[in-house]
Amino acid sequence: MTEDFGGSGAACSVVSRRSVLRAGRLLVTGLAWPHVLRLDASTKGLDRSNETAVIQVILDGGPSQIETYDPKPSAPAEFRGEFRAIPTSVPGIYLSELFPRQARVMDKLAILRSLHHTTSDHSGGTHWVMTGYPSSDATPRGNERPSSGSIAARMLGARQPGLPAYAGIPRAPRFGQAAYLGPGFNPFSLDGDPAATGKVPNLAPPDGLSLDRLDDRRGLLAKLDRLDRRRDASGMMEGMDRFTAEAYAMVTGPAARRAFDLSREESKTRDRYGRTSIGQACLLARRLVEAGVTFVTVTDGAWDHHTQIATHCRKQLPPLDAAIASLVEDLHDRGLSQRVLLVVWGEFGRTPRVNGLGGRDHWPGCMSALVAGGGLVTGQAVGATNSKGESPSDRPLRPEDLLRTVYQVLGIDPAAEFPNEAGRPLAVLNHGQPIAELLQG
Repeated sequence: MTEDFGGSGAACSVVSRRSVLRAGRLLVTGLAWPHVLRLDASTKGLDRSNETAVIQVILDGGPSQIETYDPKPSAPAEFRGEFRAIPTSVPGIYLSELFPRQARVMDKLAILRSLHHTTSDHSGGTHWVMTGYPSSDATPRGNERPSSGSIAARMLGARQPGLPAYAGIPRAPRFGQAAYLGPGFNPFSLDGDPAATGKVPNLAPPDGLSLDRLDDRRGLLAKLDRLDRRRDASGMMEGMDRFTAEAYAMVTGPAARRAFDLSREESKTRDRYGRTSIGQACLLARRLVEAGVTFVTVTDGAWDHHTQIATHCRKQLPPLDAAIASLVEDLHDRGLSQRVLLVVWGEFGRTPRVNGLGGRDHWPGCMSALVAGGGLVTGQAVGATNSKGESPSDRPLRPEDLLRTVYQVLGIDPAAEFPNEAGRPLAVLNHGQPIAELLQG
């Protein structure tokens, strides 16, 4: 089934924040006046010339590098685990036997095997990979720095009107928030499993509020807002209009509803991705970036395998394999591989030695990630770990190196600064270098 996701129509006219709060569960639901007034939300300066987008898949809990992208077939049994390593379409690169479909498309993938950091706490590790910064708190409760998705939303906006710039599937990701950029750059959350419902509850007005009634309220409140605007000399009201107009466009217009509607996909395509949470989430992510969403984070949970890791992997790795391989194939077949970057990773790796319960514990000393698309050089493994998968032995990389690469693909300047709550200007990213092996030329 072929669809046209091109933009249509002019941007909606002004609508007040109060009408958005009454419009249902929308992107900017819950904005507080102090936060809104701190946003530099003018559409001026947004760079939409670079049409690239990012799909980030977070394997929440920390997947094992040895059971996935960095098998150690020659290591002692207590290190290598129960699974064989299988050859891929690229000579010399091996993956877990539970990744046969990804092995066949290895020429379209790049594996980073030498990522590492120093935080073994789930929250701290997640904060690091989502933002490029370690947290000042060993167990942070929220974002101290903006997530990469929020940075993309702030600097690039959505590629098409009527769509969010940044979306979370099936929910807002942990530490995926905007911090001091303001809640207007938090992810639009699906709030539901697309494999179970195929619906988007956050695009529906609340019960008892029809679109006609919403339109009436919008007109009335726009008149009230004009009174506020006459008293506003700072231009902040103009800044607020962007969020309220985009939210109204999403709840009333066809673009978001069409993009989020999985029933428009052929049944065989949905089967190929897998009728699983991760399969349908990855398919939905492809639909969103194709339609004009700039950054999508898919969260797949339950990767914290302290016990019986082989049992868990037999259950979780085949659906992940189908989802990622299908997504990569689709990006190529649909002509999206140059402009859509896929990143798959977790917050850390697992201990190289299997513990007494048949599981692996937290291990930030090394972790693996997969990247594909984005015009990057694929068909390679970058970096290596030692014979037991304990630590990087070649080309050590940090999460901020990967995020610098993501920002380069998106055309985002990591030196760009935004003021925090205290007014101090902070850079998008202070550390790291783009991964040269992944870049063309």
